[in-house]
Amino acid sequence: MSRRALLWLAFAVVHVGVAGLGFVMPNQPMGDVYLVYEPWSSCALWGGSSAYCPDGREVMGVTAPWVYPQLALVPMLAGWLFAGPVGYTVGWAVVVTIVDAVAFAVLVGGGRSRGRVAGAWFWLAFIALLGPVGLYRLDGLTVALAVMGCLWLTGRPFLASVLLAVATWIKVWPAALLAAAVIALRPRRKIVAGAVVVSAVTAAAVLAAGGGAHLFGFVRGQTERGLQIEAPVSAVHMWLAALRVPGSQIYYDGVMLTFQVAGPGVETLSGAMTPLLVAVMLAVAGVGALKVRRGAHVVGLLPPLALSLVLTFVVVNKVGSPQFATWLVAPLVLGLVLDRRRWWRPAVLALAIALLTQLVYPILYGGVLAASPLPVAVLTFRNVLYVALWVWALVRLARVPVATAAPRRAASAPFVSI
Repeated sequence: MSRRALLWLAFAVVHVGVAGLGFVMPNQPMGDVYLVYEPWSSCALWGGSSAYCPDGREVMGVTAPWVYPQLALVPMLAGWLFAGPVGYTVGWAVVVTIVDAVAFAVLVGGGRSRGRVAGAWFWLAFIALLGPVGLYRLDGLTVALAVMGCLWLTGRPFLASVLLAVATWIKVWPAALLAAAVIALRPRRKIVAGAVVVSAVTAAAVLAAGGGAHLFGFVRGQTERGLQIEAPVSAVHMWLAALRVPGSQIYYDGVMLTFQVAGPGVETLSGAMTPLLVAVMLAVAGVGALKVRRGAHVVGLLPPLALSLVLTFVVVNKVGSPQFATWLVAPLVLGLVLDRRRWWRPAVLALAIALLTQLVYPILYGGVLAASPLPVAVLTFRNVLYVALWVWALVRLARVPVATAAPRRAASAPFVSI
């Protein structure tokens, strides 16, 4: 069996296996699909004739505020194309698998590049170790778009930018990859143009549908959140709850549909997190820009800059959903494709994060919600690994070599040939 055939066999086994696990694991790892994606998309399609919205048609992000950008509705609607007699949840899994297959084909290519093969095996291992939450969430779909976008950034920058911008209008995190590309690559015109076109078309469609009041509602939704229990910043309050300190507890926010922590100083800390996230993102971007100014080559700069910005979104964030782990895939695949000998260690660390995340959710999640010490310890250790990987990325970014006496040269050819 050829290397390429073996990879595709593994792709099928991993996706079928993980999709099936969603039906047997505890704590509803597919819950977002049938509890929110299905009702939201059903209301948008059928309005009052849907059992989910007897009061009439409601289109999230257009006629009602939403925590997601508006293009998130597109894959939710696509799930109905494959629902048929098997149901919406299976239809969603089919949609994600199809998008994954397209990105996987781009990544594997002819199966001759060791870097691509390493990236492909890493991605499959990550999907398997993270489990159903990576498949049954919007984030899993945006990862495939992000992988393709990263691979095409220098060879097909406009198309890459379009893919990353579409992914950003589904779930905000790929904006970190777009920012890294704008900073690291020259010329930037096509990258900026792709993002502007997607954003303009999306905004125009929302405005034409009468949703101007909700166009950027997802930004307000982020700032209004409390401290989610899985976020690294919530560790102290999770341990206060685990030690049964009076006033510290876990509660469910019915508006944001998440579990959050309550306790001393939570409101102040929650209010400070969004400005802090912005400040740290700007600082990391500033280091990247300084490296470019000093002549750093795109091949050495882009992967650590992308990973640093993505991990800043994870580590310096008051939200910490388990599916956020999928965000690590795209920058790490890019790093493995370009320099697998240097990037295999952070890739292994990311696989450990994926495994611990699946332990936290869905396997130990009941204990996490009860603030039992062992599940909280596993969650804390997972978050420590997030911080460790973030530090590695920042150190790697700081050590990216720059030009000295030699004149600066932009990359003359795509660093990934498709």
